[in-house]
Amino acid sequence: MPDFKLDARLAGDTIALGESPLCLYRLMDDARWPWVILVPKRVGVTEFHHLEDVDHTHLWDESRVVARAMADEFAADTLNVGKLGNHVAQLHLHHVVRHRTDPAWPGPVWGYGERVPYGAQEGNAMCARLNGIFQDLLI
Repeated sequence: MPDFKLDARLAGDTIALGESPLCLYRLMDDARWPWVILVPKRVGVTEFHHLEDVDHTHLWDESRVVARAMADEFAADTLNVGKLGNHVAQLHLHHVVRHRTDPAWPGPVWGYGERVPYGAQEGNAMCARLNGIFQDLLI
């Protein structure tokens, strides 16, 4: 069986945060929103229903913990959690902090304006902040 490999587009659009036994944790390289993506480390999985039952349950449990931690840390007005897969087939789950004052509110963040990549210092600070709130999940 082939080894798991992160999709090239996800690798190019995100910054590595760490990983849990099930998922890679990636920061979307867009400073407009705190935005974390969970990518289950399973070869060939493109949909939730492709996951084994235990992985499916664990992904939702992990997502809930991530959503709660991000909502609390960033005082979210709401937190968008979504799986699209239209551009990148590999299963990945977005967690996006939203505020009523953000530039895309109340519309979706996908396709809104131009991505604003983190600068090195800002990206490192955001990664450290997120790793701090996810420390109990990451290996």
